[in-house]
Amino acid sequence: MKSLNSILVLITLSFVISCKEKTEAKPKAETPVAEKTIKIKGEEVTYVSDSTNLKGYIAFDENNKGKRPGILIVHEWWGHNNYVRERADMLAELGYTAIAVDMYGDGKQANHPSDAGKFAGNVMKNLPVAKKRFNAAVELLKNHESVNGEKIAAIGYCFGGSVALTMANSGFDLDAVAAFHSGVALPVMPNKDLKAQVLVCNGADDPFVSPESVTTFKSALDSIGAKYQYFSYPGAKHSFTSKTADENGKKFNLPLAYNAEADKKSWNSLQDLLKRVFND
Repeated sequence: MKSLNSILVLITLSFVISCKEKTEAKPKAETPVAEKTIKIKGEEVTYVSDSTNLKGYIAFDENNKGKRPGILIVHEWWGHNNYVRERADMLAELGYTAIAVDMYGDGKQANHPSDAGKFAGNVMKNLPVAKKRFNAAVELLKNHESVNGEKIAAIGYCFGGSVALTMANSGFDLDAVAAFHSGVALPVMPNKDLKAQVLVCNGADDPFVSPESVTTFKSALDSIGAKYQYFSYPGAKHSFTSKTADENGKKFNLPLAYNAEADKKSWNSLQDLLKRVFND
């Protein structure tokens, strides 16, 4: 009987220990971490270069209280429109403060290619004025409450890409510069004054960007040992990032076309560049 009792005690102890092990093995429920809500704030801004009033747009996440890099965005030859503001909002969602700049003055926009060509030509032919207007936007961005003034980049589309590249080549203190469907036969070519890392994303079927100009541009970058990436997307035409490109192409009989794949790839390349230079 004593032996039987001993066996029963051992079985009971084994059962208790087994239950205890199972209880201890059960993981504790983790407290869910609340995701930070992004709240994009867009601000209309007016600034001045000499006697010219410039009308821009600044976008940032107002729920982010820290200082962050600032990005300038230069518009297409159509002028400062909703497209460039949408890109500013997209950059703000990524954690940057972005300013959609005004290179024409008074927020002027073109409704026809002939006017757009005149507006863009006036800027590119008068570089001292262009530099002052660009610099006015740089200073406004640097002094914004949300911006780390030591971390500044510039991007541009079409005409705006040529402007951004020209300003970088002129020695502006930029960490990075990116151009999309942009000409690369510039009034100021890459030289020793270039400080920024460079990204250019163009369409392989863009008739406005000649192969000769690309070769010359790359050779200039190579000659100074610049850090750069040049992408040429097969099948992509001019203005491939703009969803209004097809409409404008038909309306004005121009080789413009939106290309979703090239748009996505170029935007991803921009994000990679910004993360790299700003160590995000």
